[in-house]
This record gives sequence, structure tokens and C-alpha cells, in this order.
Amino acid sequence: MTMSRVMCRPTQPLKNVPTNTSSGQNQIIRPKEKVVLVMGATGSGKTRLSIDLATCFPSEIINSDKMQVYSGLDVVTNKATKEEQRGIPHHLLGTQNPNKEFTASDFCDMASHAIESITNREKVPIIVGGSNSYMEALVDKFGTRYEWCCLWVDVSTPVLHSYVAQRVDQMIGGGMVNELRPFFSPNGDYSKGIRKAIGVPEFHEYFRREAFSSTEMRMRLLQDAVREVKRNTCHLACKQLGRIQWLRSVKGWKIHRVCATPVFQKRGQEANDAWKNVVAQPCASIVSQFLYSANAVSGRVPASLQQNSH
Repeated sequence: MTMSRVMCRPTQPLKNVPTNTSSGQNQIIRPKEKVVLVMGATGSGKTRLSIDLATCFPSEIINSDKMQVYSGLDVVTNKATKEEQRGIPHHLLGTQNPNKEFTASDFCDMASHAIESITNREKVPIIVGGSNSYMEALVDKFGTRYEWCCLWVDVSTPVLHSYVAQRVDQMIGGGMVNELRPFFSPNGDYSKGIRKAIGVPEFHEYFRREAFSSTEMRMRLLQDAVREVKRNTCHLACKQLGRIQWLRSVKGWKIHRVCATPVFQKRGQEANDAWKNVVAQPCASIVSQFLYSANAVSGRVPASLQQNSH
């Protein structure tokens, strides 16, 4: 996808700027490093947007999805493939031991190191994922150290649920069942690590009974498992949306909402065009203002962009 160069200036982030002190001497004051957060419910297009933005601006991506941090289950957790990553460096994606718990505190420690490493290379960290508790913990801990630009890719609930159901069917066709099989726990313990991912506990009964069930029974068990995965994924999406709305209304986060519903109502090239026009370009414009506009330094959003914040 190609976007306007006006919206995608490959310019470096703001550097140190000199300012006069009251004593008349010059002093170097380092502005806060700028960090972009991409939020949204599962299936809304967060990963696609983060990669689009990273191809426009000097950026690297930090994953903040609780399940995608673990190695394994790439199909089940819907990790971006190497092809989809388009050469953009990704951090905390498939790097952690799947059998050990990775906490919000762990995320804050590792993400802060990644942010420092990225900004030292004069690039912009783009943090993307559906685990809003991770993002909240990071902002709570480092809120005064960085400047944040929060983007929310929103899709109407009925449209998103329909898409999520289709995506689960595609995952089944993409080898999801065989990928899940090694993670089956005979004692039903799905309380730690990647085994908490949606898809793993839902297939417990299928794997427990498949060896001694008839073909008809296995098909019925499979259908039940798939139905449960779809239901729980939709439930997760609703929880994620509720958390984002809570962060806006209760914690007062300034979050730029961009509605992607028209994208999911189209197919093929029409959907790609809609993505470019209603999601990618508006978000690139917001990020450009955040990184390079004098208004962005003081935290103000230009009037022309305020419509995206409601």
C-alpha cells in the first residue's frame, strides 16, 4: 500500500533543542521521546496498521499481545508472518518461553528496554496489541518519561464478530488443529503461559476423545470446539473494547478513534482502497502531526484532526 508522501515523511524524530535559561546561558533540554500505541479489539487490523505506519516513518514495532509474546502457536495467536512484517523489526513477538507466565511487570521491563533501544537508533517505537492491561501498566509506569500517541482502530461489533468467525474458519483451514495438538494437557491445566490462549482449552475435549471416537463424533467435537473458540474470541473483543472506552472515559487517555467498519464491509481491492482512505492515511496524518508538528510538542491536536478523536 502506497500513501501520500505528505503524510509519510521519512523524517527523523525531534532532536535536542537549545533554550535560554533565566541566567542567560544556553542549556540543552531533551524533549520527551515519542511513542505510538496502536489499540483495538482482536481482528480489527491493529497489526496491519502498525506495519503500514512503520513503512512510512522510521519505526520499529513492539508487540503487546499477551499470547503473541510466546513462541509457538503462530496460527492460533495470529502472529504476523515474516512476509506480513515487510522487513520491519519486531520486538517481543514469539520470544518468550510458552510454558512460563509472562506478566505485565515483565512486559514493562522488556518493553522499556526496547523503547530505549529503538529511540537510541533515532526511530519511533510503535507498540501494538490487544492486551490493554500491558499498555496501561506501561503508561502508568513511564507516563511522564514519554509522549504518547494512542490510535484506536474500531470496528462495529456485529461486523467484527462476523469477521472473527470467518477468521477462525480460516485458521482451522490453515492448520490450527495440528498446531494445537502438542499443547493438549491431559490434566486440563490451561492456567499458565501460552496454554491460556483462546483455542487451547476449547480443544481439550476434542483431543481427549479423538483417539476412541467415531468419525461422526470427532466431527461433532470439532464443531463444538470451533463454536467455543468463536464465542470466546467475540467475548474477548467486547472486553477489549470496554477497556479502551474505560481508559478514555475514566483514566482520561487521549485516544484517536478511527472507524474501520467500511473496510470490513467490502472485499478485494475495494477493501484495500477503503483501508487506505479511512484508516491508514488518517492515522499516518495523526502520527505525522504528533512527530513533527509544533502543536504536538504541547500535546494539542490540530483542529483538522480532532474529528478523529471522537
